[in-house]
Amino acid sequence: MARPDDQHQTDGRMAGDQAEGGLWFTIAQAAAFTGRNRQTIYAWERRGLLADPRHDEHGRRIYSQQQIAEAHKKARENAAAAQGAA
Repeated sequence: MARPDDQHQTDGRMAGDQAEGGLWFTIAQAAAFTGRNRQTIYAWERRGLLADPRHDEHGRRIYSQQQIAEAHKKARENAAAAQGAA
């Protein structure tokens, strides 16, 4: 499965509208995409790494592949900075 940093398409799992040409993921799909668990994705929301979600036809929050990749990158940078400060 592709990681957020990869330039390749994912295995096609997505939610929501592709009208803008991007992939959209629910929380569960974002967790699978990044190799994290759902609670991690919820934590990213609380910390502001993921903001302004769209909602799919079922009312679930969905995020673009770009949003998820950026949040994943920021989370890794934050973790690296925390380890360096210790």
